[in-house]
Amino acid sequence: CRLSRTESELRCRVPGGKLCSGRGICECGVCICQVVESGKYYGPLCECHDWVCEIYDGKICAGHGKCDCGKCKCDEGWYGEACQYPTTCNLTQKKSNEMCKNSQDIICSGAGTCHCGRCKCANSEGNGLVYGKFCECDDRECIDDETEEICTGHGKCYCGNCYCEAGWHGDKCEFQCDITPWEIKKRCTSPDGKICSNRGTCVCGECTCHDVDPTGDWGDIHGDTCECDERNCKAVYDRYSDDFCSGHGQCNCGICDCKEGWTGKKCDHPRSCPLSVEESAKKCQGDSNLPCSGRGRCECGQCTCFPPGDSRVHGKNCECDDRQCENADGDVCGGHGICSCGRCICQDGWFGKLCQHSRKCNMTEEDSRSLCESADGVLCSGKGSCHCGKCICSPQEWYISGEFCECDDRDCDKHDGLICTG
Repeated sequence: CRLSRTESELRCRVPGGKLCSGRGICECGVCICQVVESGKYYGPLCECHDWVCEIYDGKICAGHGKCDCGKCKCDEGWYGEACQYPTTCNLTQKKSNEMCKNSQDIICSGAGTCHCGRCKCANSEGNGLVYGKFCECDDRECIDDETEEICTGHGKCYCGNCYCEAGWHGDKCEFQCDITPWEIKKRCTSPDGKICSNRGTCVCGECTCHDVDPTGDWGDIHGDTCECDERNCKAVYDRYSDDFCSGHGQCNCGICDCKEGWTGKKCDHPRSCPLSVEESAKKCQGDSNLPCSGRGRCECGQCTCFPPGDSRVHGKNCECDDRQCENADGDVCGGHGICSCGRCICQDGWFGKLCQHSRKCNMTEEDSRSLCESADGVLCSGKGSCHCGKCICSPQEWYISGEFCECDDRDCDKHDGLICTG
Protein backbone atom coordinates (compact mmCIF):
# COMPACT_ATOMS: atom_id res chain seq x y z
CA CYS A 1 0.00 0.00 0.00
CA ARG A 2 1.39 3.39 -1.01
CA LEU A 3 -0.78 5.26 1.48
CA SER A 4 0.46 6.13 4.92
CA ARG A 5 -1.50 4.78 7.86
CA THR A 6 -2.94 8.23 8.51
CA GLU A 7 -4.03 8.67 4.87
CA SER A 8 -5.47 5.17 4.77
CA GLU A 9 -7.49 5.67 7.94
CA LEU A 10 -8.68 9.07 6.77
CA ARG A 11 -10.29 7.46 3.72
CA CYS A 12 -11.90 4.77 5.89
CA ARG A 13 -13.24 7.02 8.62
CA VAL A 14 -16.78 8.34 8.75
CA PRO A 15 -16.60 12.12 9.42
CA GLY A 16 -16.54 12.48 13.18
CA GLY A 17 -16.98 8.72 13.59
CA LYS A 18 -15.20 5.39 13.76
CA LEU A 19 -13.11 3.57 11.18
CA CYS A 20 -15.43 1.78 8.77
CA SER A 21 -18.34 2.81 11.02
CA GLY A 22 -16.99 0.37 13.62
CA ARG A 23 -18.17 -2.54 11.46
CA GLY A 24 -15.08 -3.48 9.50
CA ILE A 25 -11.32 -3.17 9.04
CA CYS A 26 -9.39 -0.66 6.94
CA GLU A 27 -6.92 -1.97 4.38
CA CYS A 28 -5.09 0.64 2.32
CA GLY A 29 -7.96 3.12 2.46
CA VAL A 30 -10.64 0.55 1.67
CA CYS A 31 -13.13 -0.82 4.21
CA ILE A 32 -13.65 -4.56 4.41
CA CYS A 33 -16.92 -5.00 6.27
CA GLN A 34 -17.13 -7.64 8.97
CA VAL A 35 -20.05 -9.66 7.75
CA VAL A 36 -21.35 -11.91 10.49
CA GLU A 37 -24.58 -12.47 8.59
CA SER A 38 -24.56 -12.24 4.81
CA GLY A 39 -25.38 -8.71 3.69
CA LYS A 40 -25.76 -7.29 7.20
CA TYR A 41 -23.22 -4.47 6.73
CA TYR A 42 -22.24 -2.92 3.42
CA GLY A 43 -21.37 0.37 1.74
CA PRO A 44 -18.00 2.13 1.12
CA LEU A 45 -17.62 2.83 4.85
CA CYS A 46 -19.76 -0.09 6.09
CA GLU A 47 -22.33 2.57 6.91
CA CYS A 48 -25.31 0.62 5.61
CA HIS A 49 -27.00 -1.79 7.97
CA ASP A 50 -29.43 -4.57 7.08
CA TRP A 51 -29.97 -5.15 3.40
CA VAL A 52 -33.66 -5.79 3.91
CA CYS A 53 -35.69 -2.63 4.47
CA GLU A 54 -38.94 -2.27 6.37
CA ILE A 55 -41.56 -4.81 5.35
CA TYR A 56 -45.29 -4.11 5.24
CA ASP A 57 -47.92 -6.73 4.48
CA GLY A 58 -45.19 -9.16 3.43
CA LYS A 59 -43.59 -6.82 0.88
CA ILE A 60 -40.33 -4.86 1.09
CA CYS A 61 -41.19 -1.16 1.17
CA ALA A 62 -44.84 -2.27 0.78
CA GLY A 63 -44.13 -2.73 -2.92
CA HIS A 64 -44.21 1.06 -3.32
CA GLY A 65 -40.52 1.91 -3.11
CA LYS A 66 -36.92 0.76 -3.40
CA CYS A 67 -34.53 -0.32 -0.67
CA ASP A 68 -31.40 1.83 -0.45
CA CYS A 69 -28.85 1.40 2.33
CA GLY A 70 -31.40 -0.12 4.68
CA LYS A 71 -34.01 2.60 4.11
CA CYS A 72 -36.99 2.75 1.79
CA LYS A 73 -37.02 5.35 -0.95
CA CYS A 74 -40.70 5.69 -1.73
CA ASP A 75 -42.34 6.01 -5.11
CA GLU A 76 -44.27 9.17 -5.82
CA GLY A 77 -47.58 9.18 -3.99
CA TRP A 78 -46.37 7.10 -1.03
CA TYR A 79 -44.62 7.80 2.29
CA GLY A 80 -43.70 6.14 5.59
CA GLU A 81 -40.85 3.95 6.87
CA ALA A 82 -42.12 1.16 4.63
CA CYS A 83 -43.81 3.38 2.00
CA GLN A 84 -47.09 2.03 3.31
CA TYR A 85 -49.10 5.27 3.40
CA PRO A 86 -50.61 6.94 0.32
CA THR A 87 -50.23 10.73 0.20
CA THR A 88 -53.83 11.07 -0.99
CA CYS A 89 -56.75 9.01 0.26
CA ASN A 90 -59.98 8.24 -1.59
CA LEU A 91 -61.53 6.23 1.23
CA THR A 92 -64.26 7.42 3.57
CA GLN A 93 -63.32 7.53 7.25
CA LYS A 94 -65.69 4.63 7.95
CA LYS A 95 -64.15 2.47 5.23
CA SER A 96 -60.64 3.41 6.36
CA ASN A 97 -61.38 2.42 9.96
CA GLU A 98 -62.93 -0.88 8.88
CA MET A 99 -59.72 -1.79 7.03
CA CYS A 100 -57.65 -0.99 10.15
CA LYS A 101 -59.58 -3.28 12.52
CA ASN A 102 -57.90 -6.39 13.89
CA SER A 103 -59.65 -9.74 14.42
CA GLN A 104 -61.23 -8.35 17.62
CA ASP A 105 -62.63 -5.35 15.68
CA ILE A 106 -60.25 -2.94 17.46
CA ILE A 107 -58.74 -0.21 15.28
CA CYS A 108 -54.97 -0.75 15.06
CA SER A 109 -55.19 -2.94 18.20
CA GLY A 110 -55.50 0.27 20.24
CA ALA A 111 -51.76 0.86 19.72
CA GLY A 112 -51.79 3.17 16.72
CA THR A 113 -53.81 5.42 14.44
CA CYS A 114 -55.46 4.65 11.12
CA HIS A 115 -54.34 6.43 7.95
CA CYS A 116 -56.28 5.59 4.79
CA GLY A 117 -56.88 1.96 5.75
CA ARG A 118 -53.35 1.42 7.08
CA CYS A 119 -52.20 1.45 10.69
CA LYS A 120 -49.51 3.81 11.93
CA CYS A 121 -48.17 2.30 15.14
CA ALA A 122 -47.43 4.47 18.17
CA ASN A 123 -43.65 4.51 18.63
CA SER A 124 -43.11 7.79 20.47
CA GLU A 125 -39.57 6.79 21.46
CA GLY A 126 -38.70 5.87 17.89
CA ASN A 127 -37.67 2.34 18.85
CA GLY A 128 -40.08 0.53 16.51
CA LEU A 129 -41.15 -1.91 19.22
CA VAL A 130 -44.83 -1.63 18.26
CA TYR A 131 -45.42 -3.04 14.80
CA GLY A 132 -47.52 -5.33 12.62
CA LYS A 133 -50.19 -4.75 10.00
CA PHE A 134 -52.66 -3.92 12.78
CA CYS A 135 -50.01 -2.86 15.38
CA GLU A 136 -50.72 -6.21 17.01
CA CYS A 137 -47.10 -6.80 18.06
CA ASP A 138 -45.69 -4.98 21.08
CA ASP A 139 -42.12 -6.00 21.86
CA ARG A 140 -42.14 -3.76 24.93
CA GLU A 141 -43.73 -6.78 26.61
CA CYS A 142 -40.33 -8.51 26.25
CA ILE A 143 -38.37 -5.88 28.19
CA ASP A 144 -37.21 -7.06 31.62
CA ASP A 145 -38.04 -4.57 34.39
CA GLU A 146 -34.72 -5.00 36.21
CA THR A 147 -32.20 -5.15 33.37
CA GLU A 148 -34.32 -3.13 30.88
CA GLU A 149 -33.03 -5.53 28.23
CA ILE A 150 -35.18 -7.40 25.73
CA CYS A 151 -35.61 -10.98 26.97
CA THR A 152 -32.91 -10.18 29.57
CA GLY A 153 -30.35 -10.56 26.79
CA HIS A 154 -30.91 -14.33 26.68
CA GLY A 155 -33.45 -14.69 23.90
CA LYS A 156 -35.21 -13.19 20.92
CA CYS A 157 -38.49 -11.31 20.98
CA TYR A 158 -41.14 -12.04 18.35
CA CYS A 159 -44.41 -10.16 18.52
CA GLY A 160 -44.24 -9.58 22.27
CA ASN A 161 -43.12 -13.10 23.21
CA CYS A 162 -39.63 -14.17 24.30
CA TYR A 163 -38.05 -17.25 22.75
CA CYS A 164 -35.18 -18.16 25.05
CA GLU A 165 -31.72 -19.41 24.27
CA ALA A 166 -30.80 -22.93 25.42
CA GLY A 167 -30.35 -22.99 29.18
CA TRP A 168 -32.71 -20.09 29.92
CA HIS A 169 -36.43 -19.90 30.63
CA GLY A 170 -39.15 -17.65 32.01
CA ASP A 171 -41.50 -15.14 30.40
CA LYS A 172 -38.51 -12.88 29.77
CA CYS A 173 -35.76 -15.54 29.82
CA GLU A 174 -34.79 -14.34 33.29
CA PHE A 175 -34.13 -17.77 34.83
CA GLN A 176 -31.13 -19.97 34.13
CA CYS A 177 -31.43 -23.76 34.09
CA ASP A 178 -29.24 -25.71 36.50
CA ILE A 179 -28.48 -28.47 33.98
CA THR A 180 -26.52 -28.42 30.73
CA PRO A 181 -28.21 -27.83 27.34
CA TRP A 182 -27.22 -31.38 26.35
CA GLU A 183 -28.95 -32.83 29.41
CA ILE A 184 -32.01 -30.64 28.77
CA LYS A 185 -32.35 -32.01 25.23
CA LYS A 186 -31.80 -35.58 26.41
CA ARG A 187 -34.56 -35.39 29.02
CA CYS A 188 -37.06 -33.85 26.59
CA THR A 189 -36.42 -36.22 23.68
CA SER A 190 -39.30 -38.66 23.17
CA PRO A 191 -38.88 -42.33 22.15
CA ASP A 192 -39.41 -41.35 18.50
CA GLY A 193 -36.51 -38.87 18.68
CA LYS A 194 -38.60 -35.68 18.74
CA ILE A 195 -38.47 -32.92 21.32
CA CYS A 196 -41.57 -33.39 23.50
CA SER A 197 -43.03 -35.50 20.66
CA ASN A 198 -43.68 -32.24 18.77
CA ARG A 199 -46.62 -31.76 21.16
CA GLY A 200 -45.05 -29.59 23.83
CA THR A 201 -42.36 -27.15 24.92
CA CYS A 202 -39.13 -28.15 26.63
CA VAL A 203 -38.22 -26.01 29.66
CA CYS A 204 -35.11 -27.00 31.62
CA GLY A 205 -35.50 -30.68 30.80
CA GLU A 206 -39.25 -30.86 31.45
CA CYS A 207 -41.94 -30.98 28.79
CA THR A 208 -44.99 -28.75 29.04
CA CYS A 209 -47.52 -30.46 26.79
CA HIS A 210 -49.73 -28.50 24.43
CA ASP A 211 -52.92 -29.82 25.96
CA VAL A 212 -55.95 -29.48 23.68
CA ASP A 213 -58.31 -30.28 26.55
CA PRO A 214 -57.03 -28.49 29.67
CA THR A 215 -60.22 -29.09 31.70
CA GLY A 216 -59.16 -32.54 32.92
CA ASP A 217 -56.42 -33.63 35.30
CA TRP A 218 -53.95 -34.06 32.49
CA GLY A 219 -56.03 -33.64 29.37
CA ASP A 220 -55.56 -35.38 26.06
CA ILE A 221 -51.77 -35.03 25.76
CA HIS A 222 -49.52 -36.20 28.57
CA GLY A 223 -46.43 -38.21 29.48
CA ASP A 224 -42.89 -37.20 30.45
CA THR A 225 -42.17 -36.31 26.82
CA CYS A 226 -45.82 -35.74 25.73
CA GLU A 227 -45.70 -39.14 24.04
CA CYS A 228 -49.28 -40.03 24.96
CA ASP A 229 -52.06 -38.59 22.81
CA GLU A 230 -55.49 -39.61 24.08
CA ARG A 231 -57.12 -38.09 20.99
CA ASN A 232 -56.09 -41.28 19.18
CA CYS A 233 -58.58 -43.14 21.38
CA LYS A 234 -61.51 -40.93 20.46
CA ALA A 235 -63.74 -41.69 17.52
CA VAL A 236 -64.08 -38.87 15.01
CA TYR A 237 -67.59 -38.04 16.16
CA ASP A 238 -66.42 -37.89 19.79
CA ARG A 239 -66.35 -34.12 19.76
CA TYR A 240 -69.95 -34.66 20.94
CA SER A 241 -69.10 -37.39 23.45
CA ASP A 242 -66.76 -38.05 26.35
CA ASP A 243 -66.40 -41.72 25.47
CA PHE A 244 -62.94 -43.12 24.82
CA CYS A 245 -62.52 -46.22 22.67
CA SER A 246 -66.21 -45.97 21.64
CA GLY A 247 -67.16 -46.86 25.22
CA HIS A 248 -65.86 -50.41 24.72
CA GLY A 249 -62.32 -50.19 26.00
CA GLN A 250 -59.63 -48.50 28.05
CA CYS A 251 -57.28 -45.86 26.64
CA ASN A 252 -53.64 -46.47 27.54
CA CYS A 253 -51.26 -43.77 26.30
CA GLY A 254 -53.22 -43.24 23.10
CA ILE A 255 -53.86 -46.94 22.38
CA CYS A 256 -57.21 -48.67 23.01
CA ASP A 257 -57.32 -51.91 25.01
CA CYS A 258 -60.70 -53.33 23.97
CA LYS A 259 -63.16 -55.19 26.15
CA GLU A 260 -64.08 -58.75 25.28
CA GLY A 261 -66.28 -58.90 22.19
CA TRP A 262 -64.87 -55.74 20.61
CA THR A 263 -61.98 -55.00 18.29
CA GLY A 264 -60.68 -52.24 16.02
CA LYS A 265 -58.30 -49.33 16.52
CA LYS A 266 -60.97 -47.57 18.58
CA CYS A 267 -62.92 -50.63 19.79
CA ASP A 268 -65.75 -49.71 17.44
CA HIS A 269 -66.18 -53.10 15.75
CA PRO A 270 -68.12 -55.99 17.38
CA ARG A 271 -66.46 -59.39 16.92
CA SER A 272 -69.92 -60.84 16.25
CA CYS A 273 -70.16 -58.80 13.03
CA PRO A 274 -69.81 -60.93 9.86
CA LEU A 275 -67.95 -58.05 8.19
CA SER A 276 -64.25 -57.38 8.71
CA VAL A 277 -63.12 -54.06 10.22
CA GLU A 278 -62.09 -52.86 6.75
CA GLU A 279 -65.37 -53.96 5.11
CA SER A 280 -67.42 -52.27 7.82
CA ALA A 281 -65.50 -49.00 7.52
CA LYS A 282 -65.78 -49.04 3.72
CA LYS A 283 -69.54 -49.57 3.89
CA CYS A 284 -69.90 -46.68 6.35
CA GLN A 285 -67.63 -44.42 4.36
CA GLY A 286 -69.72 -44.03 1.21
CA ASP A 287 -68.47 -41.11 -0.87
CA SER A 288 -66.77 -39.46 2.12
CA ASN A 289 -63.13 -39.91 3.10
CA LEU A 290 -64.19 -40.69 6.68
CA PRO A 291 -66.55 -43.36 8.08
CA CYS A 292 -70.01 -41.86 8.58
CA SER A 293 -68.66 -38.61 7.11
CA GLY A 294 -66.99 -37.94 10.46
CA ARG A 295 -70.43 -37.27 11.98
CA GLY A 296 -71.39 -40.60 13.49
CA ARG A 297 -70.48 -44.04 14.80
CA CYS A 298 -69.89 -46.93 12.42
CA GLU A 299 -70.91 -50.30 13.79
CA CYS A 300 -70.89 -53.35 11.55
CA GLY A 301 -71.37 -51.26 8.42
CA GLN A 302 -74.23 -49.18 9.86
CA CYS A 303 -73.98 -45.49 10.79
CA THR A 304 -75.51 -43.91 13.87
CA CYS A 305 -75.37 -40.14 13.43
CA PHE A 306 -74.30 -37.81 16.22
CA PRO A 307 -75.20 -35.93 18.28
CA PRO A 308 -78.00 -38.28 19.34
CA GLY A 309 -81.50 -36.93 18.78
CA ASP A 310 -80.35 -34.13 16.47
CA SER A 311 -82.23 -34.69 13.21
CA ARG A 312 -80.15 -32.04 11.46
CA VAL A 313 -77.43 -34.66 10.89
CA HIS A 314 -78.84 -37.44 8.73
CA GLY A 315 -78.35 -39.69 5.72
CA LYS A 316 -77.22 -43.29 5.26
CA ASN A 317 -73.62 -42.26 5.89
CA CYS A 318 -74.46 -39.11 7.94
CA GLU A 319 -73.52 -37.17 4.82
CA CYS A 320 -76.12 -34.45 5.40
CA ASP A 321 -75.42 -31.77 7.99
CA ASP A 322 -78.23 -29.21 7.93
CA ARG A 323 -76.46 -27.17 10.61
CA GLN A 324 -74.36 -25.82 7.75
CA CYS A 325 -77.48 -23.99 6.54
CA GLU A 326 -77.71 -21.93 9.74
CA ASN A 327 -76.19 -18.51 10.31
CA ALA A 328 -74.78 -17.25 13.62
CA ASP A 329 -78.31 -16.43 14.84
CA GLY A 330 -79.59 -19.92 14.02
CA ASP A 331 -81.70 -18.79 11.05
CA VAL A 332 -81.99 -21.44 8.32
CA CYS A 333 -80.84 -20.05 4.97
CA GLY A 334 -81.36 -16.53 6.32
CA GLY A 335 -85.12 -17.04 6.12
CA HIS A 336 -84.86 -16.81 2.33
CA GLY A 337 -84.61 -20.45 1.32
CA ILE A 338 -84.83 -24.10 2.34
CA CYS A 339 -82.09 -26.48 3.42
CA SER A 340 -81.45 -29.66 1.46
CA CYS A 341 -78.72 -31.96 2.78
CA GLY A 342 -76.62 -29.13 4.17
CA ARG A 343 -77.06 -26.80 1.19
CA CYS A 344 -79.40 -23.84 0.85
CA ILE A 345 -81.84 -23.61 -2.05
CA CYS A 346 -82.63 -19.90 -2.23
CA GLN A 347 -85.88 -18.15 -3.09
CA ASP A 348 -86.04 -15.90 -6.15
CA GLY A 349 -84.18 -12.65 -5.56
CA TRP A 350 -81.67 -14.11 -3.10
CA PHE A 351 -78.35 -15.91 -3.43
CA GLY A 352 -75.25 -16.91 -1.46
CA LYS A 353 -74.21 -19.90 0.62
CA LEU A 354 -76.84 -18.95 3.23
CA CYS A 355 -79.14 -16.98 0.89
CA GLN A 356 -77.84 -13.87 2.62
CA HIS A 357 -77.41 -11.67 -0.45
CA SER A 358 -80.23 -9.81 -2.18
CA ARG A 359 -79.92 -9.52 -5.95
CA LYS A 360 -81.16 -5.92 -5.68
CA CYS A 361 -78.46 -3.31 -5.13
CA ASN A 362 -78.92 0.44 -4.67
CA MET A 363 -75.28 1.52 -5.03
CA THR A 364 -73.07 2.17 -8.03
CA GLU A 365 -70.50 -0.35 -9.19
CA GLU A 366 -67.70 2.03 -8.20
CA ASP A 367 -69.04 2.48 -4.66
CA SER A 368 -69.55 -1.26 -4.36
CA ARG A 369 -65.99 -2.07 -5.42
CA SER A 370 -64.50 0.51 -3.03
CA LEU A 371 -66.11 -1.31 -0.09
CA CYS A 372 -64.76 -4.68 -1.23
CA GLU A 373 -61.12 -3.69 -1.50
CA SER A 374 -58.81 -4.95 1.23
CA ALA A 375 -55.90 -2.92 2.62
CA ASP A 376 -53.62 -3.94 -0.25
CA GLY A 377 -56.13 -2.66 -2.81
CA VAL A 378 -57.06 -6.13 -4.08
CA LEU A 379 -60.75 -6.87 -4.58
CA CYS A 380 -61.87 -9.46 -2.01
CA SER A 381 -58.23 -10.55 -1.60
CA GLY A 382 -58.43 -12.09 -5.06
CA LYS A 383 -60.50 -14.98 -3.64
CA GLY A 384 -64.06 -13.86 -4.26
CA SER A 385 -66.43 -11.53 -6.06
CA CYS A 386 -68.00 -8.25 -4.99
CA HIS A 387 -71.74 -7.68 -4.79
CA CYS A 388 -73.31 -4.52 -3.42
CA GLY A 389 -70.27 -3.66 -1.30
CA LYS A 390 -69.85 -7.13 0.20
CA CYS A 391 -67.38 -9.87 -0.68
CA ILE A 392 -68.76 -13.24 -1.71
CA CYS A 393 -65.99 -15.78 -1.22
CA SER A 394 -65.52 -18.46 -3.85
CA PRO A 395 -67.83 -21.42 -3.04
CA GLN A 396 -65.31 -23.79 -4.65
CA GLU A 397 -62.79 -22.78 -1.98
CA TRP A 398 -64.78 -23.72 1.14
CA TYR A 399 -61.84 -22.87 3.37
CA ILE A 400 -61.84 -19.16 2.44
CA SER A 401 -63.77 -16.77 4.70
CA GLY A 402 -63.66 -13.31 6.25
CA GLU A 403 -65.12 -9.92 5.39
CA PHE A 404 -62.61 -9.55 2.56
CA CYS A 405 -62.10 -13.34 1.98
CA GLU A 406 -58.76 -12.89 3.72
CA CYS A 407 -58.93 -15.97 5.99
CA ASP A 408 -57.73 -19.43 4.97
CA ASP A 409 -58.99 -22.16 7.32
CA ARG A 410 -56.45 -24.61 5.92
CA ASP A 411 -53.92 -22.86 8.17
CA CYS A 412 -55.58 -24.46 11.20
CA ASP A 413 -54.19 -27.74 12.58
CA LYS A 414 -55.80 -31.02 11.59
CA HIS A 415 -56.24 -34.21 13.57
CA ASP A 416 -57.90 -37.40 12.40
CA GLY A 417 -58.73 -35.70 9.09
CA LEU A 418 -60.68 -32.86 10.67
CA ILE A 419 -59.69 -29.20 11.02
CA CYS A 420 -59.37 -28.24 14.71
CA THR A 421 -60.43 -31.85 15.49
CA GLY A 422 -63.92 -30.87 14.32
